[in-house]
Amino acid sequence: PMRAYFLENGIHNYEEQLQGQEHKQIKQACILTDATQFFTKASFYRPNTKKGDPRMWIYGLGAHTDGNDIHVLFWHEQTLYSINISHIDIEKCYNSVLITPMQEILKEINKEGNSVSEELLGRFRAVKDQWFESEVTADTGIGRTIESFLGISMNSDKTPDYKGIELKSHRDKRSSKKNVLFTQAPDWGISKLKSGREIVEKYGYSNESGFKTYQNTVQCAPPNSQMMFLNVNHVDELLELQAERRKVEDIAAWRLVKLHQRLQIKHHETFWIEVENELNNGKEYFRYKQIEHTKNPNVGQFD
Repeated sequence: PMRAYFLENGIHNYEEQLQGQEHKQIKQACILTDATQFFTKASFYRPNTKKGDPRMWIYGLGAHTDGNDIHVLFWHEQTLYSINISHIDIEKCYNSVLITPMQEILKEINKEGNSVSEELLGRFRAVKDQWFESEVTADTGIGRTIESFLGISMNSDKTPDYKGIELKSHRDKRSSKKNVLFTQAPDWGISKLKSGREIVEKYGYSNESGFKTYQNTVQCAPPNSQMMFLNVNHVDELLELQAERRKVEDIAAWRLVKLHQRLQIKHHETFWIEVENELNNGKEYFRYKQIEHTKNPNVGQFD
């Protein structure tokens, strides 16, 4: 997860780094304590030993840590910050009447991250008891109406909806509790089959109109009705689509880092909007029931 965090936040890419001290890269770093801060440097390198296992060290960290201590690392304003949470109560420092560098930095990050969400939440609060007529009689009707109300065009692209915040809406009495996070085609260059057409040709079935198609849900276990399943390959950092026939057949694959990036871009911050709806004279009406606000998904738990 740490390497993924460095890569996905544009801090450092170990895959592109050669082995040896001469290829070491130095970044600005800062060690935060409960009362002060120590600016220093962080080195990123791969030694000549073994396979050049990725390493990182913050100079001077030894003076602020004991064995088995846990540190929080985060990147802000081109600086890698470290807080020893084994000895420092972050919440206490944040709420203290005593102003410290840690408090100032954390409040700055919090203010930057909450300004748009407070603005958006205020717009929903202003119409919390108002009933809206759905613009279309389809599953997408609620989302389209919400985006129209906010003055944004409906999208299914890779960027969030409202000033960096993704909007996901659903009816409170829906049959499925699953949400579509994003869509992402396989990495065809590393896949056994090279297109969706090839997958349909090999594993598809004929529909009522006589056309060959494929539509199904795939999970890690158990295999679905076509004996397809997903496999998380942590060694090669891939999500693999496979089929269990006489032997396991490779079908397609996604690079985990690309899925992590898609999740972080699309759902860096999300409003999950639940509505109650009713039908009247063939038209659907809805009003907002509750909103769940999420930020900064943990890609380490996504796999």
